Amino acid sequence: MKAVKSINGWIVAVLLLVIIIVAGIVVITQKAGHGQAIDITTSIEQEIIGRIFIDGEVNNPGYYPIFPGDSIDDIIAAAGGLKEGAGLDSVELIVCNDNSQDIPQKIDINRAEVWLLQALPGVGEVKAQAIIEYRQQHGLFRDINELKNVPGFGDISFENIKDFISVND
Repeated sequence: MKAVKSINGWIVAVLLLVIIIVAGIVVITQKAGHGQAIDITTSIEQEIIGRIFIDGEVNNPGYYPIFPGDSIDDIIAAAGGLKEGAGLDSVELIVCNDNSQDIPQKIDINRAEVWLLQALPGVGEVKAQAIIEYRQQHGLFRDINELKNVPGFGDISFENIKDFISVND
């Protein structure tokens, strides 16, 4: 009989301990839920002083904003860093001088390399290379309309890019 009483005593003690633990969890979660609201704010927006186009051996080529105090390392980091094994000599940077984000940068078809010409709407590697070859054979373009003389360019192709190109940037 003593053994039964002692087992019942342990069962009661364990049950009381479980009840105390559960009650403690309930009280703690209720108090934690009624705390003060947390105010989350984002960092203060930095002033953008310009834009830069970065290309070459970076992981994410494209246009990036320039902030006060930015270094070349900051700009390369924004572009996802250098590709494995690449050096700074394999990076191409073009600073966009326009202060308006709405005005697209015009590409000078007399100076642009293949990679930049490919950024034009509807211009792939073949058409970009055709522009370079035409320029090498006939000299610099005197007018953007002369682009229609390049093999692969007609009125429709020209209309798609005429607002994005120049011959004297």
